[in-house]
Amino acid sequence: MTGLVAMALTFTLTACGGGTAKDSGSSVSKDGSGESLVIGFSQATLESPFYTSLVDGAKAEAKKENAELIVVDAQNDIEKQNTDVQSLITKGIDVLLINPVNPSAVAPALKAAERAGIPVITVDRQTKEDVVSYIGRDNVEMGRLAGEKAVELLGGKGATGKVIELQGDAGGTVMNARHDGFHEVVEKEKGIRIIEGPYSEYIRAKAVSSMQDLLQAHPDVKLVYAHNDDMALGAMKVLEQAGKLKDVKIVGIDGLMEAVKKIEAGTFHATVINDPISLGTLAIQTAIKTGNGEDVEKVMNAETGLIDEKNVTNYEDDSKKFAEVK
Repeated sequence: MTGLVAMALTFTLTACGGGTAKDSGSSVSKDGSGESLVIGFSQATLESPFYTSLVDGAKAEAKKENAELIVVDAQNDIEKQNTDVQSLITKGIDVLLINPVNPSAVAPALKAAERAGIPVITVDRQTKEDVVSYIGRDNVEMGRLAGEKAVELLGGKGATGKVIELQGDAGGTVMNARHDGFHEVVEKEKGIRIIEGPYSEYIRAKAVSSMQDLLQAHPDVKLVYAHNDDMALGAMKVLEQAGKLKDVKIVGIDGLMEAVKKIEAGTFHATVINDPISLGTLAIQTAIKTGNGEDVEKVMNAETGLIDEKNVTNYEDDSKKFAEVK
């Protein structure tokens, strides 16, 4: 990678307790000083396949570039995230990557980094505060793609039917964007009614519980739209147990390979690509450039696309967790 002043000889990945992973050993030199460039990554949660894969992508790129990486898991707890960032600052990080649990309540962590002179890059979710760069995808557009497919599955222009929406995290920027993009498209069809489900925080087990209640209240549902594939797969399980899987269409987001394979099987109907490995890779590349004083783009939106029955065979790959943009 350009802009790297010196490369070290070795790199070792070690796992620490309390949800912390650290890449230790000789690493990228910052600004020609001979000191190791240390990157801290505060992840919102590691309970979802998307977030664990995002961290995997970051670790792989850090190893490739001989950077030192410290990963901490906020466990969807904003107070823990603020504390975690303080701890990362104490450890002497040079750049902070953060996927905020809450876009506003993470402000104390960002202020602490600012006081310490540490540049901040947000990953996947944006914040209310100004940062060096945001790395993610256009989640409104992803919602639109899901909405367009939902309308098609329900019959196209003039479509009718009841849709259950399984939502992500309350107040989250990604949740709001995926909600708004979907509604922008679907609400144009007056015959479609959207039932907004409770916030299931992108976690399959919570989506299962939510879907059980929603299905009991709305047995005539025709389509489920979930803000990620993990929740969509949870809804699928509930529908299968209720004997309704053949009657209800399912649309998710992320491109989780488990969902892709079920599209091929005909039990899952579409997913929007949100490759986490590439986000993790780009996050580390941007952090290294930032740590070495290079200019980076303020916003970096990666590409996306729809996977459905028309193109699913192009994306199946047993060696991957997620589909990549073709």
